[in-house]
Amino acid sequence: IYKALTLLVIACPCALVISTPVTVVSGLASAAKHGLLIKGGSYLETGHQLKLIALDKTGTLTEGKPVVTDFIVHDSSRTKEELLLIAASLDSHSEHPVAHALVTYWQQEQSDTALLEIDEFKALPGRGVKGLVQKELFYVGNHQLAEDNHVCNPEIEKELKRLEEEGKTTVILSNNNTVLALFAVADTLRQSSQWAISRLHEQGIKTAMLTGDNAVTAHAIAKQVGIDEVKANVLPTDKLQAINQLLAQYQTVGMVGDGINDAPALAKASISFAMGKGTDTALETADVALMNDNLAMLPLYIDLSR
Repeated sequence: IYKALTLLVIACPCALVISTPVTVVSGLASAAKHGLLIKGGSYLETGHQLKLIALDKTGTLTEGKPVVTDFIVHDSSRTKEELLLIAASLDSHSEHPVAHALVTYWQQEQSDTALLEIDEFKALPGRGVKGLVQKELFYVGNHQLAEDNHVCNPEIEKELKRLEEEGKTTVILSNNNTVLALFAVADTLRQSSQWAISRLHEQGIKTAMLTGDNAVTAHAIAKQVGIDEVKANVLPTDKLQAINQLLAQYQTVGMVGDGINDAPALAKASISFAMGKGTDTALETADVALMNDNLAMLPLYIDLSR
C-alpha cells in the first residue's frame, strides 16, 4: 500500500490531496444521516485510535428515568405517609434524577398533601441532601452518606446489600441517630446498551462505567451490560480524575455523558460523546453528539473512523 501511494503521489499529487477531504466529508454526512453529529473532520479521524470508552451510568447506559420500586419503614413511631412526606419534601429541592423519582412516587401516593417547609437545606454532592423539618434534622441520601453518619446497623446493611445486588440504587432517610426508612430506585437500561458494548468489544475497544452508585449496584449493572471496568462511588468532582487515570493507562480514551457534572471529564477525554437529550453544557463540550440517544452509534462511529 505504501509503494502504491508513493507512486500515486508522484504521478498525480492533486488527486490524493483532493480525495482525502472528500472522504472525510462523506463520512461526516453518513454519520449525520444516522443521527451522529461529529463536529469536525479531526474528530472523525481520531476515532480509530480509541482503546477504551468510558460511559456515565444514569441517563447514558440507562434511560435516566428512575422509579421507586421499594419503600421499607424502620421507624415505628412515624407512619409510612409521614416518612414519605419528609423524604419527598427534602428531595424536592434536589435536581438529581433519583430525587425526582422519589418526589414523583410521593405525588402518586399522596397527591392531595402539601410538601413540608425545609429550613437550612443543603445539598451534599455525591451523597444526598439534608435539612430541618419542624426543627429536626433529616438526611436523604445514598449508602455512603448513611455510613458517614454511622446510622447503619447489621440488619440495615443486609437489606441494602440485597437491594443493591438486584441492581437497584438505595436511598436512605435518616436523622442523626438512626435509619428511618429505605427506598430502592431502579432505572431501565437503554435497549441499545448491551448491543453497543458487545459490538465495541468485537472492535477491540474496552469499556468502563463511571457512577456515583456504590460498588455492589454498579457491578450488578455492569454485569448486565457487559462492561469491562467499573469505577463506583465516583463523586461529580472525581470524574475528571477517573478519566486522567484511564488516559494514563490506555493513552486514547473516549467519554460518553449527558450532564453538567460530566463536562470536565468530557473536555479531558481524547474524544467525547454527549447524549442528544443531555444538558446544553454537555452538548457544547462534546466532540460528538448522539442525537437520538442511541448508543449503537458508538460502534458506527468507530467503523466510519476506520
